[in-house]
Amino acid sequence: MLVDAHQHFWRLADRNGAWPPPELAAIHRDVLPADLAPLLGRHGVASTVLVQSMPNEDDTRFMLDLARRHPFVKGVVGWVDMKAPDAPARIAALAADPALKGLRPMLQDLDDDDWIADPALAPAVQAMLRHGLSFDALVLPRHLPALHAFAQRFPDLPIVIDHGAKPLIAQGRMEPWRADIARLAALPQVCCKLSGLVTEAGPGWDVERLRSYVAHLLASFGPQRLIWGSDWPVLNLASDYAGWLAACAALLDHLDATDRHAIFGLNARRFYRID
Repeated sequence: MLVDAHQHFWRLADRNGAWPPPELAAIHRDVLPADLAPLLGRHGVASTVLVQSMPNEDDTRFMLDLARRHPFVKGVVGWVDMKAPDAPARIAALAADPALKGLRPMLQDLDDDDWIADPALAPAVQAMLRHGLSFDALVLPRHLPALHAFAQRFPDLPIVIDHGAKPLIAQGRMEPWRADIARLAALPQVCCKLSGLVTEAGPGWDVERLRSYVAHLLASFGPQRLIWGSDWPVLNLASDYAGWLAACAALLDHLDATDRHAIFGLNARRFYRID
């Protein structure tokens, strides 16, 4: 049974003009469980992890409410201002809901590339550890050195890099992404999501354009720390659910069944503590 470790829901009325903009017509609409459920059934996906898409706690509470009402959502990755003076109390309040599995600051949108390396995050991270939460790293390649410093500072914090750190696939660039990913993968608490890559590849993508990037992620993290996700509905900007699943199946078809099952479900269940 597959687990989709990265998907989103939103209501445009809640976003007050925040992303996505109208020009992204494929996703500029309300996106709710009734839209995703048929795709999950069609492709044998048993459960999902719902990930934040706005930097506010109202969005997190919206997602937790959806998780209570839709059993296929087995976990929520929310948002808290991790540098707020009362961050530990805010984390404790949200973590009272067992559906909350992790937190994700939107690092790719922050002006300071070194935000994540700030020691001032320590109280929030300690609160995350007390409540058994993990950390989703929404980063671009330029953030990887600071993320490495963060991961070294907090070796007990489970970290997953979203979307392979969004390598510059459309430009055909591998470095310094390749070296920085390998350095992070040397830290045993760091995992990586096999998600979001077709969006980075851009129009006209094909499996071959993705192959060297996926091969590097697999070589770096191994099949036990690579976690499949769809990034739906953002995925629809470049492909669709069936197309991304087919691409991943082709890219991983050289692995044995045990390793494929790990990437497509078991690793997500372990990382996000899904029963």
